[in-house]
Amino acid sequence: MKLLRVGTTGSERPALLDAEGVLRDLSGVVPDIDGALLADDAALGRIRTAAEAGELPVLDADGLRIGPPVARIGKVVCIGLNYHDHAKETGAEPPAEPVIFFKAADTVVGPYDTVLVPRGSVKTDWEVELAVVIGRTARYLASHEEALAHVAGYAVAHDVSEREFQIERGGTWDKGKNCETFNPLGPWLVTADEVADPQGLGLKLWVNGELRQDGSTSDQIFPVAEVVRYVSQFMTLYPGDVINTGTPAGVALGMPEPKPFLRAGDVVELEIEGLGRQRQEFKPA
Repeated sequence: MKLLRVGTTGSERPALLDAEGVLRDLSGVVPDIDGALLADDAALGRIRTAAEAGELPVLDADGLRIGPPVARIGKVVCIGLNYHDHAKETGAEPPAEPVIFFKAADTVVGPYDTVLVPRGSVKTDWEVELAVVIGRTARYLASHEEALAHVAGYAVAHDVSEREFQIERGGTWDKGKNCETFNPLGPWLVTADEVADPQGLGLKLWVNGELRQDGSTSDQIFPVAEVVRYVSQFMTLYPGDVINTGTPAGVALGMPEPKPFLRAGDVVELEIEGLGRQRQEFKPA
């Protein structure tokens, strides 16, 4: 299933995109798409049954904002340097273990929402990423099979980053990762049963119409199953938590000088095979 949330910020309603690309209203079946829903097999079954029976009302998509596909996200766990080609372009050695950092849940916005270039920023950068959404409470998972069984679905994430704040201003990466609007998510949460192989997905990103990133999750140093298993050794993952699993080569940081960092007025578009497409205009904070 392709689950999404539509409406103005803070007032989104749950919806489903059916096999014919028609937007359907889920608000008569479930209250929202969040961790509680993703952990409730009976509720997910009601959605499937209603969709198959053609009982869901059609929503007029014209002019309707698409919000983040998951509400009330507990935490956004991010994996750094997780593609061989990205580590190479930045001059970093491939890590021996996954590099973990966090984005606050309030950085998450809709896939077409405006992204704000922080005040004083000169190195705002783009990163298309596969997001994993957790569907069952996960702690100390023992195997890759067990890890994938705890995944509710997948989505497109844009891990926007300010590289000067991240690398040159001291401390951890967090200052360059947690700026307002720095994690567009969606348009859909595609349930795990529709993604046969999370290691076979193409990722692309364009800046002002120019292709900048063109990679595949097959290049991940630590595949999705290992990322979920590994993270569960250090923290409990709850339904609705999100893991951004890293970005392929093609970011501004890895390019020759003068590096084409983002400025207000730029437009970024990104997509992952089968998971949908995003578009953001960048404006000054």
